[in-house]
Amino acid sequence: MDESNVTKEDTNDSVLVVPGPSKKVSKSAKRKQKRVLPEPYSSEDVLWRDIIALLGDDTVAHALQHGTEWDSPFDFREEVEVEVSTLSSNGDAMAHSPASSPPWVIVAPFALPGERIRVRVYRSSRLHSFADLLEVISPNPGLRDDSRAKCRYFGQCSGCQYQMLSYDAQLGIKRNVVIKAYQNFSNLPKETIPDVLPTIASPLQYGYRTKITPHFEAPPKRVRKEAESGAVSSTEKPSWLKIGFNEIGKRTVLDIEECPIATPVLNAALGPIREDIIKNIWGYKKGVSLLLRDSIEHLPSDISSIPSPEDEKHICVTNHKATVRERVDSTYFEFPGHSFFQNNNSVLVPLTSYVKDAIFPSSKSSGPTHLVDAYCGSGLFSLMLAPHFDTVAGIELSAESIKSATANAIINRLPEGKCSFLAGDAANIFSTVSHFPPDKTALIIDPPRKGSDEPFIEQLVRFACSTVVYGGGRKYVLESLRGFDLFPQTAHVESVAVLRLV
Repeated sequence: MDESNVTKEDTNDSVLVVPGPSKKVSKSAKRKQKRVLPEPYSSEDVLWRDIIALLGDDTVAHALQHGTEWDSPFDFREEVEVEVSTLSSNGDAMAHSPASSPPWVIVAPFALPGERIRVRVYRSSRLHSFADLLEVISPNPGLRDDSRAKCRYFGQCSGCQYQMLSYDAQLGIKRNVVIKAYQNFSNLPKETIPDVLPTIASPLQYGYRTKITPHFEAPPKRVRKEAESGAVSSTEKPSWLKIGFNEIGKRTVLDIEECPIATPVLNAALGPIREDIIKNIWGYKKGVSLLLRDSIEHLPSDISSIPSPEDEKHICVTNHKATVRERVDSTYFEFPGHSFFQNNNSVLVPLTSYVKDAIFPSSKSSGPTHLVDAYCGSGLFSLMLAPHFDTVAGIELSAESIKSATANAIINRLPEGKCSFLAGDAANIFSTVSHFPPDKTALIIDPPRKGSDEPFIEQLVRFACSTVVYGGGRKYVLESLRGFDLFPQTAHVESVAVLRLV
C-alpha cells in the first residue's frame, strides 16, 4: 500500500504520521514518532531479538507480513494484568499480552519470571509496549526477596534492576545474557559456540562503584523570578530541585542522597556536595552533570610494596581535569577525571588474571612473546600483563590516554622500551606492529560499547596472531566464553571470548 497519502491518529507514539498536502502540521502530529527500526546491536535491537524469541518467529513474521506490528492493542495509560514470562537482556520483565489481545509483549521493570503483575502502559513500539510497574500481585518467592535491597530508591531509580535477587541468581541471569548475545549476534554456527562458562563474580556486590555522575537542572524561569522577588526562601532546598539519577521510565531526575553501590568515599562526599548545590542553586544558569571519582590521594614513595588499607587514603575527585589515581593489585594508574577507566576496581584483578591465564594456558609449554592491546586506554591490560611478555604495544585513538598510559609505564618502573603506546585508529592498528611475529603475538580487544568494525576484523584475520581475547575472525576457533560481573545489582555484564588460530 502507498503510505504517502495516509494520515493516522493514535495514542501510541510509535505510529507513522505523514501529513497531507497542507504545509501546516499540527502540534500533535509533530509529536508523533516515525517508525524507526533499531540500530543494529543497540539496546533496542537486543530487546527486539528478545521479543522475537518470546513471540516466536511465525507470529512475528505474520505480523510483519500483514503490517500489524505497530498496532498496539493498548491505549496510553491503560492498566493491564499480565504474568511475566522471562527477563530481557536489558533486565526488564517481559510478558505476553492477555489472551483477549493479539500477540504482543509488555515490557516492565522490577518484575521477575512467574510473577503476576499490574502495569500501566506509557509507550508502544513494534510488537511491544513499555509499562510502569504498579503492583506485584503474585510474587515469585523462589527468586524475590525485597529485604535484600539495600537502596531506599530501588524501584524508582533506573540505575539498578536486580537488588531483590540473590547474587547467585544475578550471576545465572547474566550468563544467560551472554548465551543470547552469541546466539543472536555472532553469526556463528551453533555448533561452533562453546558452552558459556559461569559468570565470574565481583568480590564486592555493594560499595564497588568508583565513579558516579549525578545531575540536576537549573532553576526554572518561573521559580527564578519568584526567588528574585523574595517570594521563596533562598536557603532551603526547593521542592523542584532534584540532585541524582534518572527516574525509571521517565526523563525526570530522582533526588538521591546516597548510592549503596558507590564506594563509601563517594557517598561521604555526596552529602556536602549536595549542600553546596542547594546553597548556591540560584547561581546556576544551566543544568549540571556532576563527577565523583574515588581516587588514591597520593602515590606511595615506594611503589614496590603494597600499602595497608589504613595507609592508603582515598579522596573524592570532582574536577574533570584533575588526576585520578587507582591501584590494581600492585600496579598504579593515573588518568584525568574525565577519562575512561573501569568503574569496579574490585573485579579488575580477577579480570586481568583470567585474560593472562587464557593467553598462557597451562597445557602449553610456551606462549606468545608479544602483546598488542587495542583500545588500550590508560594501559590497564598492557601494564598488568607486561611482566609476561617481551614486548607490549598499546594502541588508542585518544592521544590523552596514550599520554596517561606512557606515564603509567614510567610510574610502575617498567624497563624502557618494553611497553610502547601509540595514538592511532584501531582500524590501522596492525600497520604499527607489522614487525611483531604473528605466531608469537597475542591480541587483546577491549573496544567501546559499539564494538569493532569490519575493517578492523579483516586486518586481524590477515595478521593472523596466535591468540585473540575478546574478538572474532574467520581463521579462529572460539575456544571459551564467559561473563564478568563488573556491575552487581544491575543488568549489565561484560563478556570475555578467547579465540585460537587454526
